[in-house]
Amino acid sequence: MHDFVKGLVKRYEYLKGRRDNWDTHYQELADYMLPRKADIVRKRSRGEKRMELIFDGTALQAVDLLAASLHGMLTSGATPWFHLDIKDGELGRDDDVREWLQDTSTRMMRAFSQSNFETEVHEMYVDLVVFGTGCMFIESDKEALRFSTRHISEFYVQENQYGIVDTVFRVYKVPARQAVQRFGIDNISDYIKKIFEKTPDEEVEILHAVVPRINRDPNKQDNKNMPYASFYIDMQTKNLLSESGFQEFPYIVPRFLKATGETMGRSPAMVALPDVKMLNLMSKTIIQAAQKQIDPPLLVPDDGFLLPVRTQPGGLNFFRSGTRDTITPLNTGANIPIGLSMEEQRRGAIRSAFFVDQLLSGQTPNMTATEVVQRQEERMRVIGPVLGRLMNEMLRPLIDRVFALMLRNNMLDTPPEILQGRDIDIEYVSPLARAQKSSSLNSTMKALEILLPLSESLPVGDHIDADGLVKHVTDALGVPKSALKSEREVQKVREERAAQEQAQMEMMQQQQDVQNVAQIAQASRMVSK
Repeated sequence: MHDFVKGLVKRYEYLKGRRDNWDTHYQELADYMLPRKADIVRKRSRGEKRMELIFDGTALQAVDLLAASLHGMLTSGATPWFHLDIKDGELGRDDDVREWLQDTSTRMMRAFSQSNFETEVHEMYVDLVVFGTGCMFIESDKEALRFSTRHISEFYVQENQYGIVDTVFRVYKVPARQAVQRFGIDNISDYIKKIFEKTPDEEVEILHAVVPRINRDPNKQDNKNMPYASFYIDMQTKNLLSESGFQEFPYIVPRFLKATGETMGRSPAMVALPDVKMLNLMSKTIIQAAQKQIDPPLLVPDDGFLLPVRTQPGGLNFFRSGTRDTITPLNTGANIPIGLSMEEQRRGAIRSAFFVDQLLSGQTPNMTATEVVQRQEERMRVIGPVLGRLMNEMLRPLIDRVFALMLRNNMLDTPPEILQGRDIDIEYVSPLARAQKSSSLNSTMKALEILLPLSESLPVGDHIDADGLVKHVTDALGVPKSALKSEREVQKVREERAAQEQAQMEMMQQQQDVQNVAQIAQASRMVSK
């Protein structure tokens, strides 16, 4: 086991060495656009000032706007952003299945809202926007889910053959007393135990390695035979603190964009970095030029004046009587308007890199409904491919992990037997998903506008499935399943309607028969007369 632990530490050191260039890049990005996380290559003291390189806040505002927009478009806590569904048409129409899926979706959304998910996921969006890679650890106890977004300097990742991250090495520091609380006094190393006894708040360095388990017995359900192995190691003594496992990969590692051959992601901040550095340098220069214009240097003759020169209001300066020499300001010739214009050009480039022009392209009072839809579709076309990657690398594994945790912890109702062995699909109903579906809805509505007037002369209705049309429209608009009747209820309403129509037809037929009998009787009387 000791050799195995040394192998894990060596593997971590190899991944760390391969990321030196990335860390230098991350440090520069954080210095200019995320100072509160600028502890990557250069470690700073807690509470130290971190804004010394920033003279313009455009990039900081753009980072906050894009991160908040991603949060609102993908995982808004104000509205449901996913539903569980079954793509099998016949199975999906089963009322018990529909009710269980709806109840499960509601419970999962409640679990998200009652945990620290909102705060931690926003931090991950910020990391994605600036560093291009985020990392969130998901665990739970029998009471609640727990989410933890890790700093970019803590984790090192590796992909499998399909380009999916399946290995994470994370090095972090915790007070010795927290290490004792997590691993137990009997499992910690002598080094940590010694620190705990003397200074329990002193921090110790721990390595958490999560890797796919190669040699395991699938028939066993213990921690040491799960698909993913988990090892906690004391980095000072290289002693193993804990060995366990996970049924699913516990880390979520999305990438904003990714170049071929690279593991770490790329970000909008990397695109904007040259403009951000230039804008801050230009702002500093223009500030200095403006200072010289407002409080210019003074030209003082070398003879005839008594120093020092007093520049404060009401200051008196003495000079030799009879001389024509005076104190005059130095004209630097600075053209501040040109500098301000160049600054605004750089600001525009930065906003474009962070999609600000797309996110803030709002509606104008004179826009028609068609123009609103077209602008929304254009916005989704620009930012949609990026968000598609986040759905695959972030939302799907996130929902899968939370579903599995809640199911094992008995936080969900027992699923119907008909679902045993079936795969459950995820339907995204976030504002972004609804916007992407709006183009399909618009096409449907336009088709109905054309076809309905033709229904008087052509058998248009023969081609339209009313049930399918209603389902398509409600799905595109994100109507909650609880607001719609189940298949059983719809069938019951139709049967009652058919029974009422049949009874009405029978009543009308009886009335018609009575009238016919009355007419026949009247005709017979007339004939007899």
